[in-house]
Amino acid sequence: MALQDNNHQYNRIFTAASLFCGAGGLDMGFEQAGFNALWANDNDKNSCETHKGWSNANVVCCDVAKIDPGQIPDTDIILGGFPCQGFSLSGPRKVDDSRNRLYKEYVRLVNAKRPAAFIGENVKGLLSLANGAFLEAIVDEFSGCGYNVFFQAVNARDFAVPQDRQRVIITGFRKDLKISSFTIPSLERDLVDLSDALKALGEPAEDEICTEPFSSRYMSRNRKRRWNQVSFTIPAMAKQVTLHPSSPDMVKLSRDEWVFGEDSPTRRLSYRECAAIQTFPPDMEFVGNLASKYKQIGNAVPVALARNIAYAVRKELETKI
Repeated sequence: MALQDNNHQYNRIFTAASLFCGAGGLDMGFEQAGFNALWANDNDKNSCETHKGWSNANVVCCDVAKIDPGQIPDTDIILGGFPCQGFSLSGPRKVDDSRNRLYKEYVRLVNAKRPAAFIGENVKGLLSLANGAFLEAIVDEFSGCGYNVFFQAVNARDFAVPQDRQRVIITGFRKDLKISSFTIPSLERDLVDLSDALKALGEPAEDEICTEPFSSRYMSRNRKRRWNQVSFTIPAMAKQVTLHPSSPDMVKLSRDEWVFGEDSPTRRLSYRECAAIQTFPPDMEFVGNLASKYKQIGNAVPVALARNIAYAVRKELETKI
């Protein structure tokens, strides 16, 4: 599998470790930007096996709360897409959701390992949960560990990802590096659309497409983007995956009621098409059943977004280390 971005030459290979790594979209993007992923952790067995399939990192499959800092090698940066379901705008938002507290495990390990930098990725809903107090608490905790912390709302479509995917990127640099400002610049280029993303893929096999029933919630809004548009956000739940652009346009009946068009067959995006939209390599292999594959892909940070975050971080680190 080709991972290295040959458009860049690196004087130094920075090292990385990751928590909540999943299938490795964040790690893969950083590897493409010249970081060497040494170690990774997730509690999902299939995600860990998928990660092992492309990476040379030591992948540890267990609950992050059971990780002793001594298990993690010293690295320049720690990466983490800590679970976001408790912050999501698309479902119930509860301040006391147990998944919201997993960031504390991230804080614990960053504080113990003291890398030069860390990255946290989460959904846009984190900005407004508890009127912003939750994000403020996260920033304060990392700052208290000795880091200058910056957060930025981004849309993956602005980073060569054929998808509307709004996220918050939290970046911390150790205070002794004296980095007082940080921005991830978007790319000055046209958007990559679904035609670009899917043109190399043939017709999927039947066992690559979720055929579960469409719920009333699914039918409450338009679920199709056209070939010349970017995709809706790729979700982790297979039943919520949106339609392939070859499907007929949906027809709106009322405010929260849509029906499928009848000009041609309607189908969801296959898991491989979702992976392409998430900018994984075309030969990427995902371990597990169909629902697990969709879940791993939907939970991942798009590789191209991660790569561009990594370029911005590298630029800062190379001036200080």
